[in-house]
Amino acid sequence: MKPSIPSAPLERAITRFLIHKRALGRRYRGEGFLLRRLCHHVRNEDGGDLDADNFQRWCTELQGHHPNTRRTWHQIVRRFCLYRRRSEPNCFIPSELLGGPRLYITPIIVEPNEIVRMLVIASDLGPTPRSPLRGPVARLAVVLLYTVGLRLGELVRLCVSDVEDNGRVLRIRDSKFHKSRLVPLSRSASSELRVYLRRRGRIFSPAPQSPLLCTHRRSGPRAYSLSGMWDVIHRLFNAAGIRDSHGRSPRVHDLRHSFAIQALIRWYRMGADVQSNLPKLALFMGHVSIESSAYYLRWVPTLRDLASKRFEGRFGRLIAGGVP
Repeated sequence: MKPSIPSAPLERAITRFLIHKRALGRRYRGEGFLLRRLCHHVRNEDGGDLDADNFQRWCTELQGHHPNTRRTWHQIVRRFCLYRRRSEPNCFIPSELLGGPRLYITPIIVEPNEIVRMLVIASDLGPTPRSPLRGPVARLAVVLLYTVGLRLGELVRLCVSDVEDNGRVLRIRDSKFHKSRLVPLSRSASSELRVYLRRRGRIFSPAPQSPLLCTHRRSGPRAYSLSGMWDVIHRLFNAAGIRDSHGRSPRVHDLRHSFAIQALIRWYRMGADVQSNLPKLALFMGHVSIESSAYYLRWVPTLRDLASKRFEGRFGRLIAGGVP
């Protein structure tokens, strides 16, 4: 077994890079963890600095991960090395691409009837010693992810103090790119939240800074981890039998896609001006522009039919040769 020799130049460069990025307002937690793993790999390899050989061996160890994940990690290391090149002209820089073009994962749009099945299953979940509110937490998580379009990280970071106006509004604090926003809840979602808060108050302290969706620990209520909440939602997907035509289960983030699609469907059915409402959707989802929200808008059969009927009602006579 090779001795663990500190790779001081690489470690110092990583520290400088993380300080630089965080000073610009980025968290860089996941990136920092990845770069520390790379540094540990280099120490175990030869105790020297990052070079083409040990980087290639590190990439080989990542073959079991999804191509998009490996590409993202490769880009993080490349950005770090480009930053390092500014002060160390001879340092190694990985090639620009790894594994070909980025693969786009087609989201699975979860339908309202499928959400109903998930809510029924969540309501039947019994308490456990470590999770006395397992069922209510799972139910509220599905409601907020689907009706508000929250990111999973935003959901698990919610505190009791983030519930405002008697459960009608949620304050999303310090989200992606350090943005915060207020999101109003529908009447049904607000009712679900108030019911949950009453049940939560019977078990846990309503301290403002305590986590909204919590598990039980000896020291008091504790927030769900990202992986813990991910597991909760995926168990509901599987129990409800939600699959696409290829047998794939949805990702948790697909609920955010589904929220955006359902917003468009509601506007079409209400006869609203969809184009003028897109900036509202972007604001609601925490985006800086409608271009970011457009990523979530898929051409699904229900939207196709509604848009076609609206077009026919407005221009059908012209196409048929009639008088406008």
